[in-house]
Formats: sequence, structure tokens, C-alpha cells
Amino acid sequence: MPIQYVNRKGDTYFLHEGKTKTGKPMWFFSRKPEGKLAQAIPAGYEIYENHNAQVFLRTIVPMLVTQEEIETVKAAMRTLAKLPYFLVEAKSDSIVVYVADQGTDFLEQTVASKFGITDREELATAMQGYLTYLPMMRFSLVDEKRRRFTAERWCFLGSIDDWFPLRGSSDLSTLVKKFAPHLSKESFYELM
Repeated sequence: MPIQYVNRKGDTYFLHEGKTKTGKPMWFFSRKPEGKLAQAIPAGYEIYENHNAQVFLRTIVPMLVTQEEIETVKAAMRTLAKLPYFLVEAKSDSIVVYVADQGTDFLEQTVASKFGITDREELATAMQGYLTYLPMMRFSLVDEKRRRFTAERWCFLGSIDDWFPLRGSSDLSTLVKKFAPHLSKESFYELM
């Protein structure tokens, strides 16, 4: 059976296999079901969906952050930041928070009226087809033994466009309590 993957927008991708110009094996995802389809994921590889729902095959990335730490950040986004739409992604030694980069209130009204959706969960699912996300905050593991993290926010100055470090390191719970309430608020841009 060919390898298929459905991304968060509901698009189906098919894993294709082929050879490079030098004859080495290669794999790629496409929305087209034609061509030589892979029947298995090659050893040492995993399916990866980035924050904007693009699908790739990549080598397995060893995770230094735990599932519990990822869940801590997700819970903070729901309860402290009160964000309706966000993504949390583990990247080896860090946890990145992505926030929808468009006004979701107007978009919700448009999607609900276009498709006649009244159920909140159904609306949230339908919204995933229209949302794009920007990185906003990153919590990076700096002391694996003591489980200490640093926090950084994304800097949107045209000359920088990179992670801006926030002072100090601490346990993850303390950092998310301190910084999560600022996401999607003007105070976020004042964090130093």
C-alpha cells in the first residue's frame, strides 16, 4: 500500500521514490498520486509537517525535550495566552510556539457563513485550511540535567528577523507562566 499523509489542511500527500542524477535513492511528497509511489518509509526517516502544512520526508531528529514539556507549553497557550489558534512544535532541543498570522475573528465569521458551520469544533477544523502561522516564541533547553530553559521571542524588525533572547534561564513552567500571557498582545513587543 502506498504511503499517504493527510496534513492539517486536509490535503493528501503521496510519498514518491526515485533516484538522483548520481543514482542515489531519493524520496519526496507530492499531491499527485501518479508515478513511482513508495510502499514504506525508509529506515531512519520520518514524515514531517511544518507549521504551514508543507509535508516532507526527513531523517529522524532526536528529541531532547520531553513530551511532558511540550504539553506544558500547549497548556499555557490555551490557559494563559488564551490563543484559539496556535501550533507548538518540538525541534530537538527547543519548543517553538507559532501563532496564526491573520485576524481570526473575521476569518471565523467568513468560514462559518460560507460553509454554514455552527459547531465550534467543526469551525476550528475548517479554519485549519485557511490559517498560516508565524513563529513567535521559543523555549530552548540549555541545561539537560537540571531541565533549565531560556526564552526567546521572534523579532520582526526588518534588519533582524531572528530570535531575540529574553533574560535568564529557568525551569520551563516558570518561563511559560511569565511570557505566555503576552502572546498576541502589544506587550509582546516590549519583552526584553
